[in-house]
Amino acid sequence: MNAEGERNDRLLRMSEVTAMTGLSKAMIYRLISQQRFPAQYKPGGFASRWSEAEVRAWVNDQRGAAA
Repeated sequence: MNAEGERNDRLLRMSEVTAMTGLSKAMIYRLISQQRFPAQYKPGGFASRWSEAEVRAWVNDQRGAAA
């Protein structure tokens, strides 16, 4: 990823990740445990956040695999 992409990367909440991927919360955590989905970041406390760039890359990879 280039520096421009890194500056535009933001951290997503679970609700945004489920909306973007169409996956349930349980499926996302299952895929993380299988190392088949980007792991979450823990910015503090109990919060979990995902890199928007990593989630978008995963979605694009899934689309490519389906083609």
